[in-house]
Amino acid sequence: MLRTIAMMYITLLPAIFAGAFVMLWCKLPILKFMAKPIDCGRNFVDGRRIFGDHKTWKGILGYVLFNILFAILWGFACKNQTLSGLNFFYQNNENTVLFNLLIGALIGLGYALFELPNSFMKRRFDITPGKSTSGFSRVFFIFLDQADSVFGVALVVWLFYPLGILRYLAYVLVGAVTHLLINMLLYAMKLRKNMV
Repeated sequence: MLRTIAMMYITLLPAIFAGAFVMLWCKLPILKFMAKPIDCGRNFVDGRRIFGDHKTWKGILGYVLFNILFAILWGFACKNQTLSGLNFFYQNNENTVLFNLLIGALIGLGYALFELPNSFMKRRFDITPGKSTSGFSRVFFIFLDQADSVFGVALVVWLFYPLGILRYLAYVLVGAVTHLLINMLLYAMKLRKNMV
């Protein structure tokens, strides 16, 4: 069990770093023309925004670019036999720059795209972007806020290594807890407005 958890972290360490860097990236005054909502400010048939202002083209680009960067750098670090043996991606695939570029791009897209259904649902519940609600739905959305991207990232791992459903769900749970802890750290560093 501990080995599996270690493999989860070693495999997705680039995604963890990329997620943190994207928070900073979105705050930088560069590529302002891309800091536009992907829903272009449009409303759904219920009159509410589709995704909201926080889901931007700049954010998607950041997830893809930083995941590619960190996947390639981590690939060099994983030339070490111990790390390579604990990385799900290299169990059935060769650790090459091209392969790491591919998994970085897929993880970035998985991370960004799997956040969208959560944003869509929150708009239907009239929850302000970046905020949470109260009662049971608060607990549900706090968990979903941490887990949504992990569903996509773990799915990318499953494309290259046969995780199975139980290990996939364990990945999501471990990833959600990790995401929550990182968000708390980013909040303490004033890189996030909300703790969760």
